[in-house]
Amino acid sequence: MTREEEFLERLRATFRVEAGEILSSISAGLIELEKRPSPARQAELLEVVYRSAHSLKGAARAVSLNAIEALCQAMENIFSALKRGEAQASPAVFDSLHAAADLIRPLALAPAGALQPEEQTKIQAMENRLADAVSGKPQREPPPPAAAPDVPPEVPFPVPRETAAASAGSGGIHAETVRIPMSKLDALVLKAEELISAKLSARLRAAEMRKLKAIFGAWAAQWDKAAPALRKAARGIEAGGRTASGEGAGAAPGRPGDFFEWNSRFAKSLEERLDAMKRAAEEDSRSTGGMVDDLLGDIKEVMMLPFSSALETFPRLVRDIAREQGKLADLTIEGGEIEIDKRVLQLIKDPLSHLVRNCIDHGLETPESRRGKGKPEKGSLKIAVSQIDSGRVEVLVSDDGKGIDAGQVKASAVKYGILSGEEAGALSDRDAIDLIFKSGVSTSPLITELSGRGLGLAIVRENAEKLGGTAAVETSAGGTLFRLVLPLSIATFRGITLEAGGRAFIVPTKNVAKIISVSKDAIKSVENRETILFNSRAVSLARLADVLELPAAAGAGEGGSLSVMLLGADGGYMAFVIDRVLAEDEVLFKNLGRQFARVRNIAGATVVGSGLVVPILNVADLMKSARKYSVAAAARPAAEAGRPELQKQSVLVVEDSITARTLMVNILESAGYGVVSAVDGVDGLVKFGGGDFDIIVTDIAMPNMNGFDLTAKIREGKKRPDIPIVIVTGLESPEDKRRGIEAGASAYIVKSSFDQSNLLEVIKRLI
Repeated sequence: MTREEEFLERLRATFRVEAGEILSSISAGLIELEKRPSPARQAELLEVVYRSAHSLKGAARAVSLNAIEALCQAMENIFSALKRGEAQASPAVFDSLHAAADLIRPLALAPAGALQPEEQTKIQAMENRLADAVSGKPQREPPPPAAAPDVPPEVPFPVPRETAAASAGSGGIHAETVRIPMSKLDALVLKAEELISAKLSARLRAAEMRKLKAIFGAWAAQWDKAAPALRKAARGIEAGGRTASGEGAGAAPGRPGDFFEWNSRFAKSLEERLDAMKRAAEEDSRSTGGMVDDLLGDIKEVMMLPFSSALETFPRLVRDIAREQGKLADLTIEGGEIEIDKRVLQLIKDPLSHLVRNCIDHGLETPESRRGKGKPEKGSLKIAVSQIDSGRVEVLVSDDGKGIDAGQVKASAVKYGILSGEEAGALSDRDAIDLIFKSGVSTSPLITELSGRGLGLAIVRENAEKLGGTAAVETSAGGTLFRLVLPLSIATFRGITLEAGGRAFIVPTKNVAKIISVSKDAIKSVENRETILFNSRAVSLARLADVLELPAAAGAGEGGSLSVMLLGADGGYMAFVIDRVLAEDEVLFKNLGRQFARVRNIAGATVVGSGLVVPILNVADLMKSARKYSVAAAARPAAEAGRPELQKQSVLVVEDSITARTLMVNILESAGYGVVSAVDGVDGLVKFGGGDFDIIVTDIAMPNMNGFDLTAKIREGKKRPDIPIVIVTGLESPEDKRRGIEAGASAYIVKSSFDQSNLLEVIKRLI
């Protein structure tokens, strides 16, 4: 590579970062403009996005990215026309501008190289569409946006909070900002955190020196007591003429009296040296601990980012999803300036996205429905962030929609085998609502690419608990509120080291309500569960070694009392019998790696000062496991060999395209299903009437009878009106999905986002 090429590549690396900032600024400006602010604010926003497009155009020209330059020029023309009042700020114009920004982003982030023919086609189509927006012509259909390449993110370091927005808007880079790849910053943080092990080791050495000094002190005290008698005995030996002969160089004196005096001086010298070593070890421990704490404090500051940095894409997300659903929605964000560990933000961003999608899809009603209820046409979503204490933050995600129907949740849990009908009937509405966090539970009447699989909220609670936080929900007819409590940082925490089954484990101190000694006589059995009294309440008791499936340690349970640790999570308590408590100290949290991303009852691990690797317990998981374990197991049938062989499940595929039909049949047969195919709706109805099927997979647009009519006729018929029906189609408008619901479809899969695992997952869930 020549020097000029190297220089151009460095320029393009800088351009990628700058382009990402400018495009984010343009997107945020467009979202706010769509809310129709005051004329003064509108003029200000138009000026910002106009200048941003102009800056990006100039930067693209400097690095010879002509395609981006042309698109920016076209966007600039629209902004200029809007400023002069020569164009109307219609939804179609905003759609075109958003689509152009979406097309520019992958072009800016992609490595240098010639454009592919399909990319050139998309760019030309987008230029034509933007030109139509300026001239007022009907908008042409946009090309689908290209997927952004996997480019390592880069962030400002340190981030100048007060100038970040201005820098993004103007495309400039603050003079006191240094840009480094996030991967390097993460590696630096991990190395700094490893110093905690050195700090703990220094503390352990100091403690060992104190113990050694104490042991020597105990010996010295006994020596002082015995010294007079020993001295008298030594004199008696000398007086009797019994002396030792021979003295080597450097050896103790040969006479007993002389040896006694030498030994006293030696012990005194040894005590002084031990005392000096103890003081030095303690001083090293203090200084090392102070330096490590200061360094980690500074590193944590570097890793702390405003919560709003994880929410930058949410206004656009809300806009797009609401429009796909035929709804109107406004998003309000409060407390975005609160800073939180970047690693927490990374883990919670997807769960927050799930919550927002859930609020729009399940909570908010259509404008017509809201008008009928006397509500504003536009629904309201709110994300509020607040700091609870020095170590935790609370995130509230709420909507003003229709709320969650407890009856629908119970019905879904029964339908998918999570609860029996009797168990569902015994549940209170509050407990039933909490079921939405279980995998497989969904109140959506239709499975789509957006919702209906019952996975999103399960992921929310799982990720919150993985961080050591909690997730809860409150609902009413006026809306739903999700409450997440998260740690500000996951690097270190205070932990209690305990022993169970002869092995060491660590529990976060914040989850420990109390450690007590309980008499065996105080343990009572209630409904096949062992319990103890805590604050006048019966609390379930389990043996930690049993829950972790470990053999009991030798001698465990002997004596008249047990060591019990009361743990709390999600507002509940549970007691665990342990062998003993070892220590409480600062703990450095370490993930178990991708190979063990999800281990039951274990959140991670740490290395203690002695070098031992100790697992960190996941308290929420542990309490769930204990509840299952403590229930007396019913006797299971011993023999299952006599069961008849299960018949292969049968699928009816209705699809007029021979290519799509062949693909579908091959996918299903490879997965072990028996498949019968039909060429259109009429053929499908005939074959359904003459066969026995477990599920139907159908297209919509077919000759003779379409998929909507086929579904409706099956639902109206007498033969298996409840059979699951999956629609797989290229029609993806909200109106088509609504027709699918009205016709009685069980799932709606769009061909543009089709993959075989998606189809197989839906079929497995429905039959």
